Amino acid sequence: MKVLKYLDTLDRGGAEMQVLDICRNAGRFGLDITLATRGGTLEPEFEAAGIEIIRLERKFPVDLKLVGSLRKIIKDRSIDIVHGYQSVDGLHLQLAARGLKQVRKVLSFQGFVQAAKNRIVAKFLLPRVDANIVVSRWLMDWLAKERGLKFGGNTHVIYNGADPERLRPAGHSIKAELGLSEETRLIGMVGNFYRDARKDQMTVVKALGDIFERVGDVHCIFAGKVEDGAEKKFEACKEFVRYRGIADRVHFLGGRTDIPDILAKLEVFIFSSLHEGLPVAISEAMLAGVPMAVSNIGPHLEATNDGEFARIFPTKDHRALADAVISLLNEKNAADDLASRARSHAAANFSIDAHLGNLVRLYQQIR
Repeated sequence: MKVLKYLDTLDRGGAEMQVLDICRNAGRFGLDITLATRGGTLEPEFEAAGIEIIRLERKFPVDLKLVGSLRKIIKDRSIDIVHGYQSVDGLHLQLAARGLKQVRKVLSFQGFVQAAKNRIVAKFLLPRVDANIVVSRWLMDWLAKERGLKFGGNTHVIYNGADPERLRPAGHSIKAELGLSEETRLIGMVGNFYRDARKDQMTVVKALGDIFERVGDVHCIFAGKVEDGAEKKFEACKEFVRYRGIADRVHFLGGRTDIPDILAKLEVFIFSSLHEGLPVAISEAMLAGVPMAVSNIGPHLEATNDGEFARIFPTKDHRALADAVISLLNEKNAADDLASRARSHAAANFSIDAHLGNLVRLYQQIR
């Protein structure tokens, strides 16, 4: 089955990582993927995996030259299915496949469709594509209630999935990089600093004082880039740790390409969010076997089976977060058992094999 996936950019994010894992494993599931994009920071990882990238620039919100280029790819490569992951992707694919009766159209909803213009496009596309994919039941309900999106019978929930092979450590030591001893215990959060109310690193920062006071020789790392417009959030976190006198034990690493090596050294993975679709980062942490403490928003509860596979803390409650992390650090057997059960749960529900199995079944259903 021949599939064209178009991503506006390849900058590191949940949708982009999902497509990387899909492309790396597509052949095992009988999929022949063509990837079109303008490129971005994840390009080297796609190239290292031997994935062909067709570079297409988008110069206008609706770029008819881009539409023509996508249509040529569809015809030249006898594409069966086109699949976009954001409104702008879906619109250009919809226009490119117009009138081509053999081509089926799929649109994924990964997040909150923040911009009004994207919501207008999403409402236009919803009834016109052959299948809409939403990454969690909670997100589908939220988009319907808060964004006014009307999902019909062509809507399906398929969880994101991470590739365990991609999560194998490459041998880089984050502790050595930071000048820490092997005995130092690491906790941390993987997630970008966004300008909107999505990730909540500040609650983690506020919890660190209590954690450091009650558990010896612990350091915390934050891995994630700072999005344009989120500089004040980032600086506020740095200023807070300076104010608390713990800056020497808190490490802001910026965007990283060695997440598997970082996960391998974490004793607790923290994911503090206010809004999510279904974060790939949680799937990655579970598959990597890291005990987790996550905020109690709907998608996190859905991913962890209402807290069966993670410690749960209320959003913005830094004291509850501190207690959750401390219990995981102090109760190794319980933490190891939690992580082991979470890994089995993720392998069955949030691995790339689980995702691709469901995706291929949907592709076959709509052909």
